[in-house]
Amino acid sequence: MAGVQDPEVRAVRRGPGALLRRRSVQLAILGWIVCNGVVLAVAKGTLPFDWPEAASRTPVGQLVNADLGLLEVLLLAALVYWLTRRRPTLNLADRAPERTLALRETVILLVYGAGGLIVGFVLARTFGWHPFGLHLAGSLYGTHAHVSATEAIVWAAYNLVVYAVLPLLYFRRRYSSEALNLKSSNRRADAVLILVVLTIEALVQIAALDPAIFELSGRQLALGMPLTFVLYLAGAVLPAMIFIYAILVPRFLRLTGSTATTVILGGLTYTALHIWDAWTLFNTPGNAALSLAFLVLTYFAPGMFKTVLTVRTGNAWVHVWAYHALVPHTLVDTPNTVHIFRIT
Repeated sequence: MAGVQDPEVRAVRRGPGALLRRRSVQLAILGWIVCNGVVLAVAKGTLPFDWPEAASRTPVGQLVNADLGLLEVLLLAALVYWLTRRRPTLNLADRAPERTLALRETVILLVYGAGGLIVGFVLARTFGWHPFGLHLAGSLYGTHAHVSATEAIVWAAYNLVVYAVLPLLYFRRRYSSEALNLKSSNRRADAVLILVVLTIEALVQIAALDPAIFELSGRQLALGMPLTFVLYLAGAVLPAMIFIYAILVPRFLRLTGSTATTVILGGLTYTALHIWDAWTLFNTPGNAALSLAFLVLTYFAPGMFKTVLTVRTGNAWVHVWAYHALVPHTLVDTPNTVHIFRIT
């Protein structure tokens, strides 16, 4: 089957050298190296962030962790390509409108997303809360700051409405479920892929992070895990799924004609939606540079991998179950939810 993705598929089959010759890939590699360099140049033995879950790591240790995380994502992406090698080649660009309309919709969506971040910042600060981004304060890294149950609920509701409900209502009137990557073309193959990726990622995160979920009592687990799942499904998972992987990814592919560039743009968009993570600091140029560097080092690779899963399956739901809702959020963030909602 001919299509926009065919050159990229052939590049993967020819090996990493073919992909490395692509300009977008070269720029992504350069950007990653620059982020590493910024940390080494600016951090003076310590990092200024409120990271209770990573307090014992040095800046170099954090860089090693981030670089190993990128390596794991690349290996997982290679595994996904191998597992999906016999599936019909999908051309997600055909699910987007013609180029002019795709460009208009993409620009509008990106401006709308930026507006959502700005309004989320103002709204949250008005009530004395942490600015609303794609993660609740304390996600992944923990926090010493106070986060109330009200803040958590409003954060989840705001993100769900702004990044999922409203965009879906608008685009679902104009495009089918298949065009929005919301329909599986092979449920059995998707289920196998989900199970494999979920199992591997869960084992990796348990080994690498030693999550505090194993220190919770039976009652805390029984109440905290489903509460965490619902809270993060509403506040982080569905917003990312609808805004980026259902709507933007096919349009990125239509505009660029490149799977590699689409994957990179997916990673960058996912990173940008975390700009207001509670640990980021923009009070000095040095802290701002470190914050931007670690936003990329933390979220760019996972955002790319979610895009890979979507491009290879044509189903935005795959990443939800394989690489987002259960792992990392339910696995890693249940202790944070238990603390916020004072579950004893």
